[in-house]
This record gives sequence, structure tokens and C-alpha cells, in this order.
Amino acid sequence: MRKTLMVASAAFIALSAPAFAQSTVVVTDPAVTSSTTVELPGEVRTYVLEQSVPSVAYEGEIVVGQPIPDTVELHVVQGHDDYAYTVVNERRVIVNPQTRAVIQVLE
Repeated sequence: MRKTLMVASAAFIALSAPAFAQSTVVVTDPAVTSSTTVELPGEVRTYVLEQSVPSVAYEGEIVVGQPIPDTVELHVVQGHDDYAYTVVNERRVIVNPQTRAVIQVLE
């Protein structure tokens, strides 16, 4: 009985991990020397996916933790002033508006 309970608990933990991973992003901010965990509210992701803004063409690579160029216009997420977004090369990007560091690139 106890072995069955342990197996069921392990399966539950293993299956629930991907659900938690969707809202947590590990970011290396250039202003910080170590990794920082950023909890991204689901409503921020939803808001960014629903917005219609033109895509900006950019030759460089957009990398999580690195700042987005000053030439790229950012849009603040309504109700969440700690997050901004833009669309670069047809990919939606969530950014820290103070540092311009990329928090997440949405696929």
C-alpha cells in the first residue's frame, strides 16, 4: 500500500512540473551577476499574445537576459507596468521596461 502511494505521488509530481514551468522563467539580467527567477503572470502572456502591433525587423539575435536595442519600440502591458512587449522578426518578446532586458520570447 505504501509503495503504491509513493509511486502515485512521484507520478503526480512528475506530471505537474510542466504546468509550473510555463509561468516561471529563469533570466540572467545584465544588471545582476547571478540568475534571477522571474514569475511571469499568466495574464501578461495572454495580453501580449492578444495585441496587434507591427513586427520590427532586426538583424541580431534576441536573447533572454540581454537588452533589446533602443531602436525597438516597447509597449507597456496594461495593468502590469513591470512588463513591456514588442514583436521582433514576427516573434513576441516580453521585456523589463526599466532595463530593456528580454524576459521571455513567446513561440
